[in-house]
Amino acid sequence: MNKILLDTNAYTAFLRGSYQVLDALGQAEIVFVSIIVLGELEAGFKGGSKEEINRDLLRRFLAKPSVRVLNATFPTAMIFGRIKSELKHAGTPLPINDVWIAAHAIETEATLISYDNHFKKISSLMCWPVISGNHSGNPRC
Repeated sequence: MNKILLDTNAYTAFLRGSYQVLDALGQAEIVFVSIIVLGELEAGFKGGSKEEINRDLLRRFLAKPSVRVLNATFPTAMIFGRIKSELKHAGTPLPINDVWIAAHAIETEATLISYDNHFKKISSLMCWPVISGNHSGNPRC
């Protein structure tokens, strides 16, 4: 896995010591974090009792040489529009933030690391594969 993009729940699993996410991070040459994920994390920090600690941990994570923050660009918006339209026509809408995160993963050709099954509705998205029959909290799409 050369490039990965962490979903919000994968980042929080990393903080909790998830071996699966730690392994993915260890194998990745580039770790992308979408600006959308940063917004979701910030909202979570604001609602929690360890706001400054969590923000400091995130700052240190983002400072690592292999980690890159993705901002929304015109190409991201074009991919977002295509995905959203395809999902609407298929009758399988996703939360809007997840469509943006998927667009970033597709744009960068990164494998998305997430615990959300609904990402599998996006056929052009590379997701971390599910281990058949294993429902113990492995990231999946």
